[in-house]
Amino acid sequence: MAELEMLLNSIDVLRNEYLDKYFLAAQAINKRKTVLSEVGRIISPKIATEKYDTGQFFLHRVFGYRGVTLFPWTAKVFDRDQRKKPTSQVIPEERNEFKKNNVTPKPHTYYQVLIDQRDCPYVKAQTESVTFLGNHDNTRALYAIPGLDYVAHEDVIPYMSTESTLIQHQLFEKFLTYEPDKDPPFVPKETLLAWQEKNHPWLELSEVYRETTENIRITVIPFYMGCRLSQNNNVYWWRYCVRIENLGDMTVQLRERHWQIYSIPGILESIRGRGVVGEEPLLTKKFPAFQYSSHVSLQDPSGHMGIFKMEREDGTMFDCKIPAFALESKQHHDHHHGGGSVNNLTNQQKKNPSNASSHNDNDPKHTDTSTNHQDDDKQK
Repeated sequence: MAELEMLLNSIDVLRNEYLDKYFLAAQAINKRKTVLSEVGRIISPKIATEKYDTGQFFLHRVFGYRGVTLFPWTAKVFDRDQRKKPTSQVIPEERNEFKKNNVTPKPHTYYQVLIDQRDCPYVKAQTESVTFLGNHDNTRALYAIPGLDYVAHEDVIPYMSTESTLIQHQLFEKFLTYEPDKDPPFVPKETLLAWQEKNHPWLELSEVYRETTENIRITVIPFYMGCRLSQNNNVYWWRYCVRIENLGDMTVQLRERHWQIYSIPGILESIRGRGVVGEEPLLTKKFPAFQYSSHVSLQDPSGHMGIFKMEREDGTMFDCKIPAFALESKQHHDHHHGGGSVNNLTNQQKKNPSNASSHNDNDPKHTDTSTNHQDDDKQK
């Protein structure tokens, strides 16, 4: 990981003195040697009320990869900031904690982006976070688009590329075309506009949930993927992305997860396990964030919340709250209202098979994407 560490060191310097400076990115020659090569020049970032245009090259502020913007989304952010509200019990017993009117949402700009595939091996986040259901109504097969991501406005560090290979991604030349008189000099092709319109329901980022406990910020972004018919019942699918970010100076490690799931009849169930997606990620000052995504399919609406148990450098533990959120179907006006819980239902669905589709470790139709592509239910 020396390559990414050197890259992030460069970012720390450039963040303070980026104007008229050349951005240097670390590129690995082999496991023992790393060199710096110029990839472009940092330009002034846009304020929060302005949006980046399609075709803007950027560096991700947290994960360090190079990318290019495709189009923006305006999301509603529900931010339950707990930094100034210490509590001894982080999991409320009341189901009404799921009600969105407990928190006033604020609009926030995110961007659909392409990730430079040369940087994917060094990113501590899944690079196949965007998935789709198959085209047939009776299939639950999931298809991933490698190198497609969602980036918050404040995580975009824009630059003008000076590389001969601007962005290495299979969709770059299909989606964007060069027009030297434009700024930025890449504009959307008709294929990008058509692709956006066709897949808008499954691409759209509409709601973001955040909560911070002792300088550990948890962000959850759910995406509705669609509905499939299974044994004459509607089954609703979602993907959701979880980002765990250390905002402080002290190193912490995620040790355990504890989810609480509220199903539509008002039943509360709990799921516990070691780590997430087979890992117990270490969050340091140099590598402060870890991100993974998973999928879930259920027939009945529900909400979920929980905690991550974190360990400090001195060995003491604390509970970090996962913001409460519900999974809601966009088709509830036309079909049975769908909703779901997290993918930690491997054991639970055996108790309640009427509420969940097949969801165990051996089900080839259940897919998780993460840094190591392991199932969230597997124990270390």
